Amino acid sequence: MTGLKLGLGALLTATALATTVCAAGAVELRMSWWGGDSRHEATQAALKVCGEKHGHTIKPEFTGWSGHLEKVTTQIAGGTEADIMQINWPWLPLFSSNGEGFADLKELSGVIELDNWTDAQLDSTSVNGHINGLPVSTTGRVFFFNKTTFDKAGVPLPATWDELFAAARQIRENLGEEYYPLNAIKETAALLVSLYTTQQTGKDLIDPATVTVAWTPEELAAGIELYGKMMKSGVTMTQEEANAAGNANLYEKPEWTDGRIAGSYEWDSTYFKFSDPLQEGQNLVPVKILTGEGAQTEGIYRKPSMMFSISKRSENQEAAGQILNCLLNEPEGIEALGTTRGLPASKAASSQLKDAGSIKPELADANAIIMAASGPTVSPLNEHPDVRAIFLDTLEEYAYGQIDANAAAEQIIDGVNEAIEEYRP
Repeated sequence: MTGLKLGLGALLTATALATTVCAAGAVELRMSWWGGDSRHEATQAALKVCGEKHGHTIKPEFTGWSGHLEKVTTQIAGGTEADIMQINWPWLPLFSSNGEGFADLKELSGVIELDNWTDAQLDSTSVNGHINGLPVSTTGRVFFFNKTTFDKAGVPLPATWDELFAAARQIRENLGEEYYPLNAIKETAALLVSLYTTQQTGKDLIDPATVTVAWTPEELAAGIELYGKMMKSGVTMTQEEANAAGNANLYEKPEWTDGRIAGSYEWDSTYFKFSDPLQEGQNLVPVKILTGEGAQTEGIYRKPSMMFSISKRSENQEAAGQILNCLLNEPEGIEALGTTRGLPASKAASSQLKDAGSIKPELADANAIIMAASGPTVSPLNEHPDVRAIFLDTLEEYAYGQIDANAAAEQIIDGVNEAIEEYRP
């Protein structure tokens, strides 16, 4: 009889627990994102397995890239956004200038394993101390050099700016003046100027406290002068030479595919975009960030390629946190998503996919460089369209000799400060 009572008690307890789980699992969520077919299919599969694991149902809402910002803007303005959202990193100032535009994920640390990201990664998606989203993947600019060209010229791959200038002299002497060790035009030129200036100052372009340009005109002028020296010494093509070569993407140009342009400064995740078009026998390798005398930091330009955020209006933030954690940190979600959003930033996801052989070694090497490098947290305002336009237009004026480095620096600083004025506290 006693055994029967114990059995009945255990049955009642189990029934109560099951009822509790069922009630908790009755939560219905929505998730929105942009992407292509492979990402759509993988994300729906991940939502299915994660929903089943945690007892929730998640309605998928997906589109292509075009128009997605407008859609999210309309939803957030009307309070109809999804519980979980894929948010582009440069959108942070648009939707959360004070840090309170999304749920603070620190408050969900009981269900989200935040220790799978470094402090630097979480800082990059935080505003005023509020974690506004989790980096889905982390990308950064890294140097790629065509080792075949350098070997042919008998020149080692550079590790410093001085070595890069020395390599240019030797390559052009040994192979001809149509050879250049580095590409540096348009956005790449602007980012190289920013890289050097960040290294020398230890500061990002944007001061996070004042939301103004952190560099003095003299500091920025030194970075611009480095670019001028590159053009004069044959490290890179002049603006005139680059324009004469056509407006095709670098990886489509014959000068790139046959090794005459033997390097560039690109996103780590684009390795195969640049290596695949090379002629047979050409070997493209990622190298550590070039630095020089007086550098205070490597100046790495590292950022989340995108982030997953939770709506501050969601009535089921804890359930949304469970699903978000499953997508990025738990085996079922990791396997389903794979690399459809790049190399995962989560340590758990990166380790699982590497062990499974899902990440190609070249991508892993390039990503390891950007993850290990030092540098200040990069503001999303660096990628504000007006900020980029001011940089590019001014550097083009400088490259054509219309203004000097000092005037260019002052023009950039004044223009950027005006462009970001509305985001100041």
